[in-house]
Amino acid sequence: MPTLAQAASKAPEIPEIPEAPTSPPFPTKTLAPTRPRRFPALRHIGPNWYASVMGTAIVASAGAALPWGPALGPVARAFSVAVWALSAVMLLILLVARAGHWVHHRDQARAQLLDPAVAPFYGCLAMALLAVGGAALTVGRRVIGESAAVAVDAVLFTVGTLVGLATAVGIPYLMVVRHRVRAADASPVWLLPVVAPMVSAALGPALIPYLPAGQWRGALLFACIALFGLSLLATLTLLPLVFGRLVLFGPLPVALTPVLFLVLGPLGQSTTAVGHFAEAAPTSLSAPSGLSGLSGLDTFAVLYGVPVLGFALLWLALAVAMVVRAIRRGMPFSMTWWAFTFPVGTCVTGSAGLARATGLVAFSWLAFGLFALLTAAWAVSWTRTVHGLVSGALPAAPPGPRRVTARTR
Repeated sequence: MPTLAQAASKAPEIPEIPEAPTSPPFPTKTLAPTRPRRFPALRHIGPNWYASVMGTAIVASAGAALPWGPALGPVARAFSVAVWALSAVMLLILLVARAGHWVHHRDQARAQLLDPAVAPFYGCLAMALLAVGGAALTVGRRVIGESAAVAVDAVLFTVGTLVGLATAVGIPYLMVVRHRVRAADASPVWLLPVVAPMVSAALGPALIPYLPAGQWRGALLFACIALFGLSLLATLTLLPLVFGRLVLFGPLPVALTPVLFLVLGPLGQSTTAVGHFAEAAPTSLSAPSGLSGLSGLDTFAVLYGVPVLGFALLWLALAVAMVVRAIRRGMPFSMTWWAFTFPVGTCVTGSAGLARATGLVAFSWLAFGLFALLTAAWAVSWTRTVHGLVSGALPAAPPGPRRVTARTR
């Protein structure tokens, strides 16, 4: 039997592995550093920022719709003009900012469009254009002249209506095809895309007197009525989902509680719309158009507007109670606070329209009370927004989802 020394002497020698060279025999490619994005402050300016323009413009329109009387009339008119001018400046700045967002942060813009929580806010763009245009005709003509006001309103109304129709079709399409939503995700925010055509329906009749008598006026009136029906039926399909979500899954997250006020938008705006239909009918449904004898919209405006406004007040009481609950739980300021403005403003214009149609002072007092609520909410939201911009807290990325600590299956 061979010894260990003999076995070791017969084992094959292991070749020595050469050392790796200290420098590669070929040149290496150095990766260039990532280019910083331009205008980083624009990255988180989403379509929800248009709500600030809507909420400012509606203050001017609502103030112009109220019967102030000879004593307060001049002060109210001056205030409305100043607020409308502010909304027009805000719209221009925001349009530039959003264009820069799409140019320099296209990935974020696409991500927002595919986010079911953000995409519905694209309806705010259409409503911002419409709100500023409508206020230009009712308020701004005292400053820029009637001809210029009509031109501005006509352009913004046309663009806003087209954008609103595209949004009313495109966002629900994305919700069905691309977005993944559950019943627990239902939110009043879903109403935003389909409410935009209702805003067009409410503001379109103001342009009717500036069209040639006959077919043109009748066509615009019935186009507005069609937009009214489109938006109303779409709203009626979504409202049960929103209320069902609250009943089955409980209150919304504290930070999102203000969006409950969005339900008031289609209610108050539709009441305003039917009132404007009734006021425009005598000049639209005339004999030259071949549509005479079809009026009676004044009766419909009252029969529709009173119960719908009643439901709006019921929802307002529910929303206020939920907001008080959220404030007691530390509801922070965010851009969702602008939901306190535009929807309440539509209820102001709706109540003022019912006051003109019925002659009841009660509707006027209701309109003044809602206007006081509107101006207070607007002042707080605008002040907090400006403070957030100056301090740098706005615009900021939304907070990420909380870490799940509960045990899951």
